[in-house]
Amino acid sequence: MAYDKFTVLTSTAVPLPIENVDTDQIIPARFLKATERKGFGDNLFRDWRYNNDESPRQDFVLNNPLYGGKILVGGKNFGSGSSREHAAWAIYDYGFRCVVSSFFADIFKGNAINVGILPVQVSEAFLDQIFKAIEADPKTVITVDLAAQTITLDATGAQESFAINGYKKHNMINGFDDIDYLQAMKAEIKAFASTHSI
Repeated sequence: MAYDKFTVLTSTAVPLPIENVDTDQIIPARFLKATERKGFGDNLFRDWRYNNDESPRQDFVLNNPLYGGKILVGGKNFGSGSSREHAAWAIYDYGFRCVVSSFFADIFKGNAINVGILPVQVSEAFLDQIFKAIEADPKTVITVDLAAQTITLDATGAQESFAINGYKKHNMINGFDDIDYLQAMKAEIKAFASTHSI
């Protein structure tokens, strides 16, 4: 399989209430030399996480022990800028399996889904509700149900639906990338080919 199956994710979340987070901030260009999806998590938000002397910036959320989990909650227009798929690799490699925002750049959204990260787009009002819940309690639990296409604040039951392409949804639920999807249809493809001459 290309990555872990995504069905229901129940987790605490890391809040990043910054708008227009671009891919160069997610993974700076100087870390794009590798060709495998390994080690990128170490440099996720590198210039925000560390000072010039490599010491952790105490005011950045990933360095705050109060916050953790497999869900990253970002501000509006997350993943803008260049189309580098390494940004999605870095988020996945760090351990996030879902990113929530009120708007995603299209290319980032596609790259995220292709590596097993579910981008959940919510209304600005619901995003604000999520941020406020996490601010009030860093241990706020969020449930993302891909089959039902819902995101829920467990403590209050506040919920919103989100959209996803049906093909991409099927692949994420099964842990498939595009090649895995075709491999799973191998018998059907052979059967079709045997009954249709060229």
